[in-house]
Amino acid sequence: MAMAENRRRILHYPEDRLPGRCQTLDYAEAVQLTNPKDPQLQGEVDDKYQYSCANIDNRVHGWISFNPPVGFWQITPSDEFCSGGPLKQNLTSHVGPTTLAMFLSGHYAGQDLVPKIRGGESWKVVFGPVYIYLNSAAVGDDPLWLWEDAKIQMMNEVQSWPYYFPASEDFLKSDQRGNISGRLLVLDKYICTDLISANVAYVGLAPPGDAGSWQRECKNYNFWTRADGNGFFTIRNVRPGDYNLFAWVPGFVGDYKFVDVVKITPGSYTELGELIYEPPRDGPTLWEIGIPDRSAAEFYAPDPNPQYINRFRQYGLWDRYTEFYPDADLVYTVGVSDYRKDWFYAQAPRKKEDNTLQGTTSKSVAWFREVHTN
Repeated sequence: MAMAENRRRILHYPEDRLPGRCQTLDYAEAVQLTNPKDPQLQGEVDDKYQYSCANIDNRVHGWISFNPPVGFWQITPSDEFCSGGPLKQNLTSHVGPTTLAMFLSGHYAGQDLVPKIRGGESWKVVFGPVYIYLNSAAVGDDPLWLWEDAKIQMMNEVQSWPYYFPASEDFLKSDQRGNISGRLLVLDKYICTDLISANVAYVGLAPPGDAGSWQRECKNYNFWTRADGNGFFTIRNVRPGDYNLFAWVPGFVGDYKFVDVVKITPGSYTELGELIYEPPRDGPTLWEIGIPDRSAAEFYAPDPNPQYINRFRQYGLWDRYTEFYPDADLVYTVGVSDYRKDWFYAQAPRKKEDNTLQGTTSKSVAWFREVHTN
């Protein structure tokens, strides 16, 4: 199975999840292989959530058969119809062999991302199309070439979006859509008196709402891109309608919302010019823990428990909080502690000897020196 450069692996058989071949872990989806048909996989953890992927990155995933060398791939050229915006995680491929095309999901979010259709309300959204791609190689060739070929096909499909062949009048072709571009800059006088380029900002169009409301959007279309290093962005092939333009900039707190409603019409090209985002603050930053980038990657993630052989997302990593802080919760001392080593990546509960869970509270302590001036 392959879904990303750093997430490719030989998977076990579906039967390896049956009683007698595995041990169920803390939740039903996670098992440890105790007697797999392939002895090389002994002790590995299987959990379909290991293969979740952000919408913006979920472009191709699937399977390779080694004998004969055949590939089966699902390509999703656009995520405009997926709920929750670019960072919403969805399931992809997992043991079965299973290949999923998920458009709406409450995973990792809950009821906020479950569409609610009220009495008398009409609702219509076009999901897909997704592209199923099969490829093959000659016996003796490296089967992993099929993954490389699938990535090339994926890029072709992304460039071909929106497709021309769907007959439904609800699937709009390129000439029935509009485009928008601009440049996003950041004004934070406590950092710099000059405007700062919104380097690789996430910029998107979503139904009108409050700043950040795009994260809960699950009934309509949304269109996202990444700005370049200078803050320039272009969003292409947007369905006609009224939108708010939203953005967030890695390294800066808060959500940006353009003040005016953006109206997209067929064949239009809208140039917004320079947009200025002023992050919310009441004064200069005295100290901070981590980086405001909607990721916990910079915090401390210990090595996994050696009893679990993990491939990607480390099952059981959260339980190590109890090992490090068996009695008292972590205290972060500003000016002394280093969040890369001293701030656990998640606020996890403490597991007690009777296997019950105890809530935890992380604390930060700041030390200040009084300065007198004449």
